Amino acid sequence: MTQQTDLPNCIVAQSGGPTVAINASLAGVIHASVGHYGTVYGSINGILGILNQNYLNLTELTASGRDALQQLATTPAMYLGSCRYKLKDYREDPSDYEKIFEQFDALNIKGFFYIGGNDSMDTVLKLSDYAASIGSDIRIIGIPKTIDNDLMITDHTPGFGSAAKYIASTLLEIAHDTIIYPVKSITIVEIMGRDAGWLTAASALARNTYCDAPHLIYLPECTFNTEDFLADVRELLTERDNVIVAVSEGIHDAEGNYISAGESATDTFGHSQLSGAGKALELLIKASIPVKVRSVEINILQRCAAHLSSATDLKEAFFSGEKAVTLALQGVTASMVVMKRTSDEPYTIVYDYAKIKNIANEAKSVPRKWINARGNNVTEEMLAYLTPLIQGEVPVTYYHGLPSYGCVASCRTGSQFLIKSPRLPSRRGFFTNLLF
Repeated sequence: MTQQTDLPNCIVAQSGGPTVAINASLAGVIHASVGHYGTVYGSINGILGILNQNYLNLTELTASGRDALQQLATTPAMYLGSCRYKLKDYREDPSDYEKIFEQFDALNIKGFFYIGGNDSMDTVLKLSDYAASIGSDIRIIGIPKTIDNDLMITDHTPGFGSAAKYIASTLLEIAHDTIIYPVKSITIVEIMGRDAGWLTAASALARNTYCDAPHLIYLPECTFNTEDFLADVRELLTERDNVIVAVSEGIHDAEGNYISAGESATDTFGHSQLSGAGKALELLIKASIPVKVRSVEINILQRCAAHLSSATDLKEAFFSGEKAVTLALQGVTASMVVMKRTSDEPYTIVYDYAKIKNIANEAKSVPRKWINARGNNVTEEMLAYLTPLIQGEVPVTYYHGLPSYGCVASCRTGSQFLIKSPRLPSRRGFFTNLLF
């Protein structure tokens, strides 16, 4: 599979939950590697692909012409597949590390790029620490990805802007659905966010000159009090017929207990897997206020909603992938690509890096100053932060009335990236301006 070249090779993997923009980062890595690495290997299903010796030759995508790489960049989810595999501390059990670095040596790998969120950065940290302990010269770089927007140091994370755009659009459409009835009603929209309320805060972007929904916003950064919540709702019902509430799945009481309609489970990294906050509040209102009430759980819907992609988000994801390659070639390791905002108007960022030890296993919360004093709304500063991230629309090609994306199931068969539908119109103009 290795190209006949004297150049070293690199390997890239994806892990965690899917996003609209994660494949744009992958495309950025591939694009920037041309002429610097002989072969870009894709590890199938995250770090497990290296442990299982399961790879794709991603360099072949560049030989397929620009359209293949372009379509990869606008395809949601994860072309290489994912995993949620937690590496043990190498000082306790080095076996996984030994296998991984044996593969790095066998494939002449000099750069490893891992695209993911908090748990993926834990993997980057552990591999970096092991590499340092054995004196390895392999450059290990994390590329941020998470709709949760909770990675430290970086201004925001690729994937968040598109998810925020979907959430705000959904809240606006829910508002249109509810306002047509002259009856008292409450609609509760539960949004993902276990420890950080960035996604729920983005619901405020739905507000415009005629829509002031959501009328209440509750984030996990503030203690949730059920009596205060009922009082907030009752007060709004004196002013309007329809009340829309946006609530994070991770809201909790003063003792730290999640507001949930059911028991929570935990994943392999020990994180609570929550659901039911919206349903719990629905039941609370039904028992307390005689009005029509319903709850809606957005859940995973915003993760792969590429029909509502933010062009800003995809562009930044692509450039983050390119930046990772640049950093590795400059000798940087044990680090993650970060974005630093230098201006809101005009919106301007610069790409940099930060040491992974200062990022992994930490979570960035919504600043308390961006939440109002009562804890039921966000401030104008929050809106100023959010608004640039959802700007721009990504052209979507349709086939038989539905969006036509690249196939992401190929990673399971070991086949290369294919455009499965009949020949589609070229999107060169979009990419010329946005990515390449």
